Amino acid sequence: MSEITFDEFMKVDIRVGRVVRAETFSEARKPAIKMWVDFGPEIGERKTSAQITDHYIPDDLIGRQVMGVVNFPPRQIGLFMSEVLVLGAHDDTGVVLIAPEKEIPLGARMC
Repeated sequence: MSEITFDEFMKVDIRVGRVVRAETFSEARKPAIKMWVDFGPEIGERKTSAQITDHYIPDDLIGRQVMGVVNFPPRQIGLFMSEVLVLGAHDDTGVVLIAPEKEIPLGARMC
């Protein structure tokens, strides 16, 4: 594991968003879900896909707060352009989304 400085870490812009739309990403090579996440008025809505089907179905994601990196460049995933990286961690069976413990204003930056 290599170390980074605090200043390097602060370049990663991690914000609170709310999933406003989600659907199965049927064209993906591995099972995934497309999500549209609202990060508040400053950043707006961004779309992403995530391989989280072991723990989630699209309908259960609507309204859920998530944490996402909003300053990575967009990434083409098949025919879908991913604009944000929603954060999660692996357990024994798949990826679990990382989210605030309490309701937080959309766009709040992780500190």
